[in-house]
Amino acid sequence: MNLVKKCFLVYLTIFYFPNETTAQTVLEGLYCGAENCYDVLGVTRDSSRNEIAKQYRKLAKKHHPDLHRDENDKKNAEEMFKKIANAYEILKDDESRNDYDYMLDHPEEVYSHYYRYYRRRVAPKVDVRIVVAVTITIISAVQYFGSWQRYDSAMKYLLTVPKYRNKAVDVAREHGLIDYKKQKGKPKNEIKEETDAILRKVLEDNMDIRGGYAKPKITDILWIQIIKLPYIIVAYVAWFVKWHWKFSICKEPYGEEEKYYLIRKLMKLGEHQFEAIEEFEKKQFLTQELWKPDKFEVWQKKKEEDMKKQMAESAKYKAFRRYLKNHGPSRMTFDDS
Repeated sequence: MNLVKKCFLVYLTIFYFPNETTAQTVLEGLYCGAENCYDVLGVTRDSSRNEIAKQYRKLAKKHHPDLHRDENDKKNAEEMFKKIANAYEILKDDESRNDYDYMLDHPEEVYSHYYRYYRRRVAPKVDVRIVVAVTITIISAVQYFGSWQRYDSAMKYLLTVPKYRNKAVDVAREHGLIDYKKQKGKPKNEIKEETDAILRKVLEDNMDIRGGYAKPKITDILWIQIIKLPYIIVAYVAWFVKWHWKFSICKEPYGEEEKYYLIRKLMKLGEHQFEAIEEFEKKQFLTQELWKPDKFEVWQKKKEEDMKKQMAESAKYKAFRRYLKNHGPSRMTFDDS
């Protein structure tokens, strides 16, 4: 309620009473009020944090309410103790102290001082480390469960493909995983669910799904990657030095793994994307020597030409071109008549 009253007072000050006297009255509700926080503690603006802390402990000990027995003295000491504590809270923090010093130097900027003052009191002070940790945890969780969702979608899709489903049925029969006798008398939907669960397990055990739909690994999440980052950096530096030594200095021929790496880089594909390519197609890349930039460029141009040719021969594209030939390109006009 006090905050609402103060905000209303600021509103009146800015829009109805924008004079210096009223501004000074409004500012008395901030920081140490009409008193100077430095004067309350008996320090100066040049005093260090240690000097301010030392002076605060000295005054707090002197004016502590428990040291006084008389009611009036105790009441006065309590008020003084609150002033001292308030002044110290303002001056012990560098950011708060800078805001206070700015107010002393620019008392006319009433609304700016109110914003800075209440921003620090209303805004929650949260440790940045906690915010970072929570953010990384959320990203890791979304990443992990998202990977499981993609993997689940891939398995469901494979169950609908006759080629893979029939193969899974054959494997399940060979190992006696499907008991048709036990399924007698059960509802069809229940039999289908049981069969799909068995076939899915067979596919999971026998299918090597790669790329973005591969089975999730806990080591792929952001948290683990951050923990492994020092090791990853050291491993990369060692790999880079080894590569440079073997192939740039010693001029050794590339092995199959190195050739695949160069091809992947020329194709601008991620590791998971390249792994998703069929093995026979990768072997063709090696046969065509696509790790060599000049041969890769020729292969890429040919692929682009084949794609254009395929588009030109497609029925829909032919129909579209026929339409353009007969009617011309579509136009949008606005009739003002």
